[in-house]
Amino acid sequence: MTELLKSALAKPSKRIAQLKTLSADEQDAIAARLLTELEDERAWKAQFEATTDAQWDSLAEMVRQEIA
Repeated sequence: MTELLKSALAKPSKRIAQLKTLSADEQDAIAARLLTELEDERAWKAQFEATTDAQWDSLAEMVRQEIA
């Protein structure tokens, strides 16, 4: 876990208390953003894991041609 994430999650009861002071709309906006980010990270990870060596080689060749 990174230091920034540790800091964000430090004293969870304090963080939750802060979140509870926000309006329902603000709470929903934060929750939606967090869930979207987590899903986006999962999708990117799956795409990278599914990429074959041949696909990486093809991409690398395309980049070489572009910069030549």
